[in-house]
Amino acid sequence: MIRILFVCTGNTCRSPMAEAILKNKNLPGVEVRSAGVYASAGQSASMHASHILVENDIVHNHRSKPLTKEEMEWATHIFTMTQGHKAVIISGHPNMIDKTFTLKEFVLDDKYDRDIIDPFGGSEGIYRETFKELQDLIEKLVMRLQE
Repeated sequence: MIRILFVCTGNTCRSPMAEAILKNKNLPGVEVRSAGVYASAGQSASMHASHILVENDIVHNHRSKPLTKEEMEWATHIFTMTQGHKAVIISGHPNMIDKTFTLKEFVLDDKYDRDIIDPFGGSEGIYRETFKELQDLIEKLVMRLQE
């Protein structure tokens, strides 16, 4: 069983979109969750994130969750949206280093550009760009996991 945990800041934009995109693929043997390093519990996904998912025929009922030790222990892979998120996890939980990566770091060879831009507070167009980037990265992730 592969258990993937996507992590961003507030768990209302990037990580819920990533979770929804991967869940929508209905991959056997893959479970997916998301959380935020500074999330408060119970918030819905941002309005633009929800709209972009619907626009792409992805149904996702989301409530934000703070990142917990239990969530990290559950995961076989922790994929962060930025190097900063990764650093927060590893500094507080050094034992998670072997399974924590930025999403870009895991699927791309780019050693420099490892952050996915935070659309929070931006236009719907910015969210659409972030969704497209996540969609492309998750396609690569699926191929990598199936190797």
